[in-house]
Amino acid sequence: IPPCRDSRLFIRDLHFDGVPVRIYLPGEPSASKRRGVIFIHGGCGIFGSIRSYERICRYIATKSDSVVASVGYHLAPEHKYPAQTLECLTATVHFLKTAESYGVDPARIIVCGDSVGGTYTASVCQELGRRTDIPKIRAQVLIYPFLQALNFNLPSYQKNSAAAFLSRERTVHFILKYLNKDCSLKEPILAGSHVPESINLKYRKWINPDLIPDVFKLGYKPPLPTLFLPEVHEEVQELFEPWFSPLLAEDAVVCPLPDTCIVTCEHDVLRDEGLLYKKRLEDNNVRVTWHHVEKGFH
Repeated sequence: IPPCRDSRLFIRDLHFDGVPVRIYLPGEPSASKRRGVIFIHGGCGIFGSIRSYERICRYIATKSDSVVASVGYHLAPEHKYPAQTLECLTATVHFLKTAESYGVDPARIIVCGDSVGGTYTASVCQELGRRTDIPKIRAQVLIYPFLQALNFNLPSYQKNSAAAFLSRERTVHFILKYLNKDCSLKEPILAGSHVPESINLKYRKWINPDLIPDVFKLGYKPPLPTLFLPEVHEEVQELFEPWFSPLLAEDAVVCPLPDTCIVTCEHDVLRDEGLLYKKRLEDNNVRVTWHHVEKGFH
């Protein structure tokens, strides 16, 4: 369905190196080059679309007087992981290289995404952080991002385990649907049986309830030890890749990241992932702005 008319914006459906994109250009002339926003929508990688984020992208374009490029990556499971990350990366690189043709300053482009769109945003920025052949991304905006698949017993997962829309159980259900895996793996993954002790030890410095401020741990109960199941681990190797779990990226990848804005919500299973990534970025001297919505939900 083509975009509706908007007197304030020129809206066009394009392809950036084969990736569907809807671009929103403010109609008023500008004395200088505008800022650019690459917007990557959420939806667990299995639903959501350019059209379902139409109002949000129009709002960003008009309120910030920016050129917004909304990425219409193809959905899983028909398009297998990591096709979604690769398409977001392709669209971002294309926009960085061609920004001036849209009246955009290449030095003032941010990447923004919500939920799994935040995952793709984090992955794109990690992938491009050390490249010197294209303009640097000015900043990344992560709106309640999904960032790790090792620990589904963090305080926010316990507190919001039965939250509407994105419960603890539904989070893992969507992950398995996204990866086209058997949903019988859900219970052992929720328990943590997919993670060997060696990996738990390796990443404890980054994914650990002890790193979360006490104010967010009221009522938290450490889970009982669980039995590691090698057969489950073998089935879900993707969960341990930084493209899937950006919190697992090494410090050398995190250090060059651009200025970051992280939005978390109190009533959200993913709250603590944003808090943990905030700490990691700050520990690596990345400038972070953090907005926490106390009554917000996913």
